[in-house]
Amino acid sequence: MKSLQQVSIIGLGLLGGSIALAVRQRMPGLQVVGYSHRPATRRKAKALGIANQVRGDLAAATATADLVILATPIFTFEKYFKDLSGIVPRGCIVTDVGSTKLLPHQWAEQSLGNCAHYVGSHPIAGSEQRGVEFARDDLFDTARCILTATPATSRPAMRVLKAFWSALGCSMRVMNPAEHDRVYANISHLPHVIAAGLVNASDEEDMKFAGKGFLDSTRISSGPASIWTDVLLANRENIAAGLDRAIAELSRLQAAIKDGERDQITELLETARSKRAALVKYKIRRKELL
Repeated sequence: MKSLQQVSIIGLGLLGGSIALAVRQRMPGLQVVGYSHRPATRRKAKALGIANQVRGDLAAATATADLVILATPIFTFEKYFKDLSGIVPRGCIVTDVGSTKLLPHQWAEQSLGNCAHYVGSHPIAGSEQRGVEFARDDLFDTARCILTATPATSRPAMRVLKAFWSALGCSMRVMNPAEHDRVYANISHLPHVIAAGLVNASDEEDMKFAGKGFLDSTRISSGPASIWTDVLLANRENIAAGLDRAIAELSRLQAAIKDGERDQITELLETARSKRAALVKYKIRRKELL
């Protein structure tokens, strides 16, 4: 990490604040500058010691940065890329922590040009909480981080980011942006939509009788609606295709239940049970599930 002297983090919510704390904990020689346009967030970040410096001016926060990390809602990226193109030093690395990647790669190519090196990052970490007050320096311990790249992506920038996220505790995987968005539509975005649908389909009085199973199944629907709206719109084609598949499976189960087809019901439930059991074994074997 000798090539990095300053990392600037745009957006000091849960993820941005946690990155700042983790860097200060694990890479104490690296200067951490946080940026937020909200005065209240800046006050909280300063009180919590989130970064070495907390700024309200984008140029002041990034003009001497070696690495800039966007930790803001996805549809703010396009403007930030345009703004950064006239601020950051030539050769600066720019990344983000968004959960969709095709659009950020397109926006970065249009706006950053040759002035900075863009690589997509997606640390698979977080919670349904939001706000700098929930930031943790151990949020990325044992987490997986996906880096996204195209043939035009700088390989030296990739190496720097691999080392950076590894130092924060992540295991690494590289994908192209289209593959990333397809995969995470199915395993991250679709579950959120289904959890939200389950809650919205349930009566409020009935839910008061819910046990742990219902709460576990719907926990992710507690995520911030504004952030998740951006995610769903940024990856809408993949998510719509996933919903078609989920609806088809539910329709098969619905028909079997209506017709009293015991064997078919059992087969569908057993298929799901077996697939999940295999997944759990895989995660335990790889020490991704303790």
